[in-house]
Amino acid sequence: MTPAELNALPSPQFWRRVSCVLYEQLVLLGVIALAFLVPNLALGILFGLALPGWLTFLYLYGVLGIYFIWYWTKSGQTLAMQTWRVRIISQHGYTLARRQAFWRYVYGSLWILPCILLQALLQLQKWQIIEMLFTVALFIWPLSTYLDRVHPLQRQSLPDRFAGTRLVELPKGAVTLS
Repeated sequence: MTPAELNALPSPQFWRRVSCVLYEQLVLLGVIALAFLVPNLALGILFGLALPGWLTFLYLYGVLGIYFIWYWTKSGQTLAMQTWRVRIISQHGYTLARRQAFWRYVYGSLWILPCILLQALLQLQKWQIIEMLFTVALFIWPLSTYLDRVHPLQRQSLPDRFAGTRLVELPKGAVTLS
């Protein structure tokens, strides 16, 4: 599709976004398992070491950043986005440049900040933290699309508006899995 045709496409509806995020979380579970287990098992078995929590967080944040930035700059779609016919484009309809994809990833990660604050205020433990992260990522963050009063028909989330990107819903038959 040409950039002009992509730019004319509608935004995905709320439940399509939620379904895409849920599917993305399942895919990322595999990415995280591979990226986390292999090095940590090697460090633990070979050297008896375990990475500190903050370093593990930064490492996984970097791995996930590479995953998203690579897919967004290659085709504009992660594996979950291909399944749900959602594509991320620049405001002019082009595939994202690395710099724009990087900032979209950073802005898309901002939902972690209120979670950290809630965890500190409510003193959440173990599974409560995971439940909160899951709820915020899956439901609360996608609701930010309803804050878009400038373009109510295009309804873009906060990260998309900050990064100058758009999510569009592709028509049936327009997706080629790669």
